[in-house]
Amino acid sequence: MPPAEPHVFALPPGVDFARELVQGLVTRMQDEPPEAMARLRLILNAGRMSRRVREEFDRLGTRFLPRIELVSDLARVPMPGLPAPIPPLRRKLDLACLVDRLARGLPAFETGSGIFSLTDSLLTLMAEMQSEGVHPDVFEHLDIQASHAEHWRQSLVFIRIVARYFEAGSALDAEARQRRVAEMMARTWAETPTEDRIIIAGSTGSRGATRLLMQAVARLPRGMLVLPGFDFDMPQMAWNSLCSGPIPIEDHPQYRYLPILDALDLRPQQVERWTETPPPSPQRNALVSLALRPAPVTDQWMQEGRVFSDLPAATSQMTLIEASDPRREALAIALILREAVAQGKKAALISPDRMLTRRVAAALDRWGIVPDDSAGQPLPLTAPGRLIRHLARLLGRKLSMENLLVVLKHPLVATGSTLRGAHLRLTREFELSLRRKGPAFPDATTLRDWGGSEDAERQHWSEWLAAQLDLLLTGEDHTISAWLETLLTLLEGLAAGPGGTVAASELWLEEAGQTAFRTLSDLAAQEETGLQISAANFADLIDSLLQEGQVRSTLVAHPLVSFLGTLEARSHGAELVILAGLNEKSWPEAPSPDPWLSRKMRLDAGLLLPERQIGLSAHDFQQAIAAPEVVLSRARRDSEAETVPSRWLNRLINLAGGLTHAQGPEAVAEMRARGARFLDMASALDLPEKPVPPAARPAPRPPAEARPRQLPVTAIKTLIRDPYAVYAGRILRLRPLDPLKPGPDPRLRGEALHRIVELFVRGFDPSIRLEDSQKRLSEIAETVLQEMIPWPSTQRLWLYRLLKIAPQLVAQEAQRRVASVPAVIETSATIDLGVQGFTLMARPDRIDLHDDGTALVYDYKSGTPPKEAEVRHFDKQLLLEAAMIERGAFAEIGPRSVAAMSYVHLGGTGDCRMLALGREDVEETWTRLQGLIARYLSPSQGFAARRAMQMSRDISDYDHLSRFGEWDITDLPVPEDVG
Repeated sequence: MPPAEPHVFALPPGVDFARELVQGLVTRMQDEPPEAMARLRLILNAGRMSRRVREEFDRLGTRFLPRIELVSDLARVPMPGLPAPIPPLRRKLDLACLVDRLARGLPAFETGSGIFSLTDSLLTLMAEMQSEGVHPDVFEHLDIQASHAEHWRQSLVFIRIVARYFEAGSALDAEARQRRVAEMMARTWAETPTEDRIIIAGSTGSRGATRLLMQAVARLPRGMLVLPGFDFDMPQMAWNSLCSGPIPIEDHPQYRYLPILDALDLRPQQVERWTETPPPSPQRNALVSLALRPAPVTDQWMQEGRVFSDLPAATSQMTLIEASDPRREALAIALILREAVAQGKKAALISPDRMLTRRVAAALDRWGIVPDDSAGQPLPLTAPGRLIRHLARLLGRKLSMENLLVVLKHPLVATGSTLRGAHLRLTREFELSLRRKGPAFPDATTLRDWGGSEDAERQHWSEWLAAQLDLLLTGEDHTISAWLETLLTLLEGLAAGPGGTVAASELWLEEAGQTAFRTLSDLAAQEETGLQISAANFADLIDSLLQEGQVRSTLVAHPLVSFLGTLEARSHGAELVILAGLNEKSWPEAPSPDPWLSRKMRLDAGLLLPERQIGLSAHDFQQAIAAPEVVLSRARRDSEAETVPSRWLNRLINLAGGLTHAQGPEAVAEMRARGARFLDMASALDLPEKPVPPAARPAPRPPAEARPRQLPVTAIKTLIRDPYAVYAGRILRLRPLDPLKPGPDPRLRGEALHRIVELFVRGFDPSIRLEDSQKRLSEIAETVLQEMIPWPSTQRLWLYRLLKIAPQLVAQEAQRRVASVPAVIETSATIDLGVQGFTLMARPDRIDLHDDGTALVYDYKSGTPPKEAEVRHFDKQLLLEAAMIERGAFAEIGPRSVAAMSYVHLGGTGDCRMLALGREDVEETWTRLQGLIARYLSPSQGFAARRAMQMSRDISDYDHLSRFGEWDITDLPVPEDVG
């Protein structure tokens, strides 16, 4: 009898898999009637491969097409006795109830994540168990004594709760049903082999159910497998090494084929070529195959490397880009793609790094090139997805200024109203009010107070927004349906806008809006499980559901440029392939930590090892690098630190660099030189057409009439140290806004402490005991901090620090009251300086009158008080207040001689330090101030930037305006007339 027709075929890396698959089919069936092709059942690995195969059939002209299916469609194939799979969301919510119930009963089990994160990881494990045919009973027999890990015992408690889903009669999810369908088909075909021609192509059999089906098809009389990216250059010794040790080498690109071949009693050498079309560069394929050999046999690199004689020729179509940072890498890639378009080449960018692909897309936009991105845009990053996520994170939490403004400025908010323009204007006005006056955590009452009653439009807008904020639930646990109802009401109310409707808004428009609507509708349609969850867990649920959605771009993509995921490396059909992001933790990605099973437990249970994903990525890399023309790209540094090159790139460069007899070092140098060309172009692209000289150190000279005619005593220090800040703040009237996310900064602490001391001093009673005064100070401090500081932890911290020095402060106050009494507390006063009508203002913290009629001036400092040298030359506040007292600026006390000036430190040890400065110093300061003001009122005097900063590292509010950094403190100020 003639030998049986082989059932396992393959194509090497680098050939156009879809084109050769179709060509091989046509060639094998050319002697059969045309309708035979229509009876053929062709099962493919992915939707993109299906589209490519159809395109290749179309390219050959009019003919019958085979019945094209996908491996993933098996879960939906009608089978007797198998009901439809349960919806994934239904299973997720059911399992979340069990996880929540069990987690509450195991207080010692620290999950480190929310309920739904834990549920998702358990669902992933369950899907793997179902696909690999592993029953939960296997875990009961695992030996975990050697690990001495209580965590693994607790993990098994959780894993046991999924056992109910493996029992007979339980509802099947997609993975379990796919496994059952594969088992039933294999059993049926084993008993009664079908005569239909069935081909599975493009799959590596990485999942258990798929591998089972592939084995069954390969045993059919007319069944065939066509494996992608099969390494025909790999010797049997290397194949044997993949399973020679106690743990299989699953991170090798060819490992996934071993279980299939072993089950079919085939050796790798028995796999035949589907077509005889050679890869674009057989020498390059051989080099990559040798570079990726398993670790136990890499010692044979030099021995087997002798077969290479001309590596520069083998790598002539390879380019290596090693950019300094991801931005430069993206720009260089964009330039390569632009050149490919100009040359009419079909180019594909393959990378698992979605941030990098978005950078490249942004760079291509400057030339109007829109890539065909196979992954589309993640639903959470679309406009509806972002708004939903923002609002979900608002529920049950204290509303911050930052989060409120993020929502109000969202492009979908108020799109259903005719007042969209007014909404944006009022949002800006409200933001300015919040950033200038607070509060840090606005609520509905804040909005209504700001709306007032004078401006009808403003009042209407405030009432609308306040009504939305009234909908926010408290931080207690609620059912999913309650949270979702609040979210939908808030979402549609904000999209409708004041006086508008959600139907008129843009919330649910286009594909992104429709996908988001379906996602929330599916959640709303689920039966109530009774699960009570926190706001944080509900937000996690919404995030996980949105993450499952992808939105294809509605823009017309360029036909020659595509962005592909690593899985699609076998179906691209491009002439130029760019492998980008070739760094460890990117390509390959680091295996995700398994919260349930250790590596040994997985191996003993028959589950996949963490290295499996690395092996699949390695296979994708091996296929992609075999393209006709290939670019390897990486960044030497990311936003955090130096990067480590991908292990495969490292192996390839090290192997080639060591083959000196085949000019390997020269080949690597030529690859780098080709990449340097594009890096140089990327650097030149960012350079300005003409050199821009750095800005000079400014010293603007405004006209005399624009110069300030009054200043507070606290601004004199600024005028001396940084005159430019006075110019920007007092003449240009530019005020720095408080941050969108205010925090407990030193200024706020100083204001709170000053208020506490003011109230304490005003009500101090010298006749009561010091202990009672300390108690009163504590009560005042607690009340003021609760009113002024919205952060509870900061309240307690600042109160603790103040109470540490309370005995010192109370004792000092009692001692002062023996011979003096407070006469002026936080009271403003002005005085004519006697220079061109200039007015000096002051608001001293405290002025006491001594029994002898003299005045004592005190200044409270929450920070470190200045030293006497600094007071004498820069920080002249106390000296100027003393001069104003002696000239009768304060009507409450009239002209007085100042006996002492002191700083009271409201931190540290709470000490009170008297300045060793007398009346002569006060008079000298007044005279020198008159001269200083006279100079700055003169049109010839410039306001120099950073004239005498206390520390060179000090930051001015106006450094950006003065373009500090283009100049430094060694540069002389350049006066310039302005205005």
